Amino acid sequence: MHLDEIINWIDGVFAGGSPVAERAEVATLREIFGDQGYQRYFQDQVNRQIIRDYLTNAVVLGVINVGGLAAFSTQMVTEEGRSALALYMLMSSVEEAKDLPAINNEVEVLKPLRPQPDERPHIKLVPN
Repeated sequence: MHLDEIINWIDGVFAGGSPVAERAEVATLREIFGDQGYQRYFQDQVNRQIIRDYLTNAVVLGVINVGGLAAFSTQMVTEEGRSALALYMLMSSVEEAKDLPAINNEVEVLKPLRPQPDERPHIKLVPN
């Protein structure tokens, strides 16, 4: 399989349009760029790029095969799923692709951490 086919498959799994897809008027678009809707759209685009690059690298390096891409599709179709998957991917090397929650059917929703008063800042993924 060629890289273009892999990228096209990944893009095809991302379901739905963007939060601004139905708003085509220039005046409306100008208004949107300053609000939370655009920020949400932009973050989703970033998450899609992270997932696309990570999975492409995993296939190229032979960590997962092309058939293994389908295991990620459940999380890739929703905005929340893409957000969680992108975070896991950012915090994992490509060589750990087989250990990601999507492969093990452990779809986990992220929740905010509540640090304790004298606790040192750190990043930790917490399942719901």
